[in-house]
Amino acid sequence: MAVLLKTVFLLICSNVFMTFAWYAHLKELNGKPWLIAAIFSWGIALFEYLLQVPANRIGYQALNVGQLKIIQEAITLSVFIPFSIFYMKEPFKLDYIWAMMCMMGAVFFIFRDKMFN
Repeated sequence: MAVLLKTVFLLICSNVFMTFAWYAHLKELNGKPWLIAAIFSWGIALFEYLLQVPANRIGYQALNVGQLKIIQEAITLSVFIPFSIFYMKEPFKLDYIWAMMCMMGAVFFIFRDKMFN
C-alpha cells in the first residue's frame, strides 16, 4: 500500500505542474509569442518530469503500465477540473461529472483483478 500511496502522491504533484505547464500560458502569456509560452511551459514541465518519472518507477514495483496510465488519467482529470474552474475561471459543467464517472469505470476495470483476488 505504501508504494501506491507514494505513487499517487507524486502523480498528483506532477499533475499540478503538468496542468500549469499545458494551460496556464493561455491565461498568463496570451499576448506573448508562442515561443515564449513554450519556453515558459518547458520550464514548468521540468518539475513535472522530476516527479512523474520517480512516481512511475515506484509505482511499477506493484502496478503494471496500464494501471499506472489509468491512475495518471484519473488524477489528471481530478486536477484539471479545479484548475479549470478556479484558475482559468471556466464555468463548471455537468460534463465534468460524467467524465469523472467514466474515469472511475476505467479505474474499476483496470484494477478489478486486484480487487477480487
